[in-house]
Amino acid sequence: MKPRIENSPEKKLIGKRITMAFSDNTTGELWKSFMPRRKEIVNNIGNDLYSMQLYGPQFFTSFNPDAAFEKWAAIEVTDFKTVPDGMETFILHGGLYAIFEYKGSANDASETFRYILGTWLPASEYELDERPHFEILGGKYKNNDPDSEEEIWIPIRKKV
Repeated sequence: MKPRIENSPEKKLIGKRITMAFSDNTTGELWKSFMPRRKEIVNNIGNDLYSMQLYGPQFFTSFNPDAAFEKWAAIEVTDFKTVPDGMETFILHGGLYAIFEYKGSANDASETFRYILGTWLPASEYELDERPHFEILGGKYKNNDPDSEEEIWIPIRKKV
């Protein structure tokens, strides 16, 4: 599995967020609360959905499945002029990303993330950057279907 490396521009997102841990994964509840209301976002750019994670600075240094992080369900927008009640804005700053094409059920993705963070990243010329991680759920995404496809975006920077 070889990623493409891309410098992403800044993106504006509108969505919903929760704080969770891998040991108490509430991703399903987040998306169930977001999806029925996504059409309320009127200034979206395309139909891609963003599943975004904000981890603390030492989150992956000594991994703890009980450590809290922020999870977002969002859509990219042109501006923040109209934000539906109960939703929030987020500016995803640009930067360098390793982008992996993933095919399979979201339930089986943990093996892919272990490979990316435990094998590919240490052997590469890059290290994790302290910016949001996200997945783009595009037209080929099918929730929990083995034929589902999505892009995994890992924030990176050159090793020093």
